[in-house]
Amino acid sequence: MASVPTEEIRPQEPAGRRRDRRPQIVMPPANRHWRMAFGLLLLALIGMALLNVWMGSVETMAVVRPGLVLQVIGRHIPLLDAHVPPLPASLPFVDSLVWGERVPRALGGVLVGMLLAMAGVAFQSLLMNPLADPYMVGVSAGSALGSVIVILLGGAGLLAGFMQPLGAFVAGLLAMTLVYSLARLHGRLSAQTFLLAGIVIGTFLWSLTQLCVALAVRNRDPGMAGQILSQLLGSLQYLGWREVGLLLPFALVGGVALWASWRELDMMAVSEESAAHQGVDTEAFKRRVIVAGSLVTAAAVSVSGIIAFVGLVVPHIARRLVGPRHNVLLPTAMLLGGLMLEMSDWLSRVFLNSLEIGVVTSLIGAPVFCYLLRRRMTTRW
Repeated sequence: MASVPTEEIRPQEPAGRRRDRRPQIVMPPANRHWRMAFGLLLLALIGMALLNVWMGSVETMAVVRPGLVLQVIGRHIPLLDAHVPPLPASLPFVDSLVWGERVPRALGGVLVGMLLAMAGVAFQSLLMNPLADPYMVGVSAGSALGSVIVILLGGAGLLAGFMQPLGAFVAGLLAMTLVYSLARLHGRLSAQTFLLAGIVIGTFLWSLTQLCVALAVRNRDPGMAGQILSQLLGSLQYLGWREVGLLLPFALVGGVALWASWRELDMMAVSEESAAHQGVDTEAFKRRVIVAGSLVTAAAVSVSGIIAFVGLVVPHIARRLVGPRHNVLLPTAMLLGGLMLEMSDWLSRVFLNSLEIGVVTSLIGAPVFCYLLRRRMTTRW
């Protein structure tokens, strides 16, 4: 008699231990050539910074040659200063020009570009919107208004010069708090509502800034009007070692905090539901990323003013270079943001008669973004 095959009976798993077999969405891998892209960007950033420190007017370049620039920098680096020969006695101004003015400006520009780029990556991934950038959430408008109010009240020189960046920083955080409060309902934050609230609050704060500009013009103070104009258009002219010291902690803390959350950012970039399914406390994570992104944006705006398109364009270019994985995307975008701002400052200072850097980044960033947008539409169709 033929044996009848019986169905294998497996012990049923307890309800609390059953595995959820819903498919998990996996991010595409990083570009396999990301290490080469990262290394080339790092070398380009170092070379651009040194070029920006060296180049200036024709008369200055005839005296301050590249070897002399490296000599000045080496004399201020520990463990190298003992092996660097002294500077020529006939050029007493070289140290103050290179180390006192150009090096902190170059380093400050790199840090500002890195801060704006990392904030752009974080906001675009968190809000799942390719048009999101640090300025759409209202932080930049609040920071600009705080800085302009300090200038208008004549307090820019208080606290050893820290009053203006401090006022901009505090006003930016207050603007972020207001936007977050408007977009939060029943303990949940809507990404679309957050963007809309940021645009509305930013527009309102920008109108207040224009009112302050009108008051400054009415006072007929050209120095005050020039300071306000530099703040609104973005400038690295007033960056010194004090501002570099102010930016450096935010660059380190913000960069480490966002990079440590790269797995959660990968999940949130796919969908909020997928991230919640994989165990991410999405609401707490949103608050953490918004606070970190707003802090680094407020720090950048407080010392350089409004510099547009860096936080919007750089993340798109970085994704095309190394892919969407945030453990690679974040550091690559930081290098690319520093490089873009350093190149813009070099063009402004050497060829454009020190035109405000925010104008230069807009002239570069707007056509690049239009090209990327059109290419994305063409590829999709």
